[in-house]
Amino acid sequence: MRFGVIGTNWITESFIAAASAVESFTLSAVYSRTEEKAKEFAEKNGAEYTFTDLEEMAASSAIDAVYIASPNSFHAEQAITFMNHGKHVICEKPVASNAHELEQMIQTAKENNVLLMEAMRSTVTPNFKSVMDNLHKIGPVRRYFASSCQYSSRYDTYKEGTVLNAFNPTFSNGSLMDIGIYCLYPMVVLFGSPDSVKANGLLLDSGVDGEGSILLNYGDKDAVVMYSKISNSYVPSEIQGENGSILIDHIQDMTKVEIRYKDGTTEDITVKQDKPKMYYEAKEFIELIERGELESNVNSHANSLAVMKIMDEARKQMGLVYPADNRS
Repeated sequence: MRFGVIGTNWITESFIAAASAVESFTLSAVYSRTEEKAKEFAEKNGAEYTFTDLEEMAASSAIDAVYIASPNSFHAEQAITFMNHGKHVICEKPVASNAHELEQMIQTAKENNVLLMEAMRSTVTPNFKSVMDNLHKIGPVRRYFASSCQYSSRYDTYKEGTVLNAFNPTFSNGSLMDIGIYCLYPMVVLFGSPDSVKANGLLLDSGVDGEGSILLNYGDKDAVVMYSKISNSYVPSEIQGENGSILIDHIQDMTKVEIRYKDGTTEDITVKQDKPKMYYEAKEFIELIERGELESNVNSHANSLAVMKIMDEARKQMGLVYPADNRS
């Protein structure tokens, strides 16, 4: 499977390193806005071709699929360009700036019979599957709680007066899009779309959110989601049932999961994950293509769209608007 990559940053390097553990993965091409950067990255990672023109890369016979790790505001346009040239797309989370963009992407994928998948790594890990397989043991679920609060080193730079991409609304960034989505996506995979959403967030002077919290109601259960790029949290995430609770150490990576039953007993349901963090999303994507399937059952179009609609509503309630919203 010959891949092109968009983005010459650390996350692209992480994806390449992880995907290289999948037998059929080959890095074929690199895109960058400058030839110098493209060549440097290609040489470092063993790619044969370099491009500085996206249309040229999309039309090239040198690649079968593309991994997109550009700023969020570019995802939709770039993905649509590649899908219109018959290329499969795995796109970093969040897959788009808003639900309208994502709906256009899904329509394009269907029109061109190509695979579009959001690169949400946690929900395709063995430990998330273990959570799904063991969920029945805790009885009727009454609460989902997920916390992802991670102080960003870029926030120090922000406080010194320099607004990097992570805190720039031009790129559809901020805490909800970067961190909060890790809390929301597993919830939607497990329980679907909520009946209601109530959101609060702290807007920074740059126009993005530094942190926030969301309450979601499902009728017979509720969900509490907390996320931040300006503070740390050290508590696990938890799914509470009438017979016990499933504890998840880190909602992004799910390296340890256990059940604590109401009688005081515990059950470790952790599955060994000895591959790089992004290996499982690369494996899922490649195997879907090899089987001729055009949609993931877990990181599905419907799940990605449901998460995006929640984030759209949360942003609306917080007053968080991106320039990309005005293109919709």
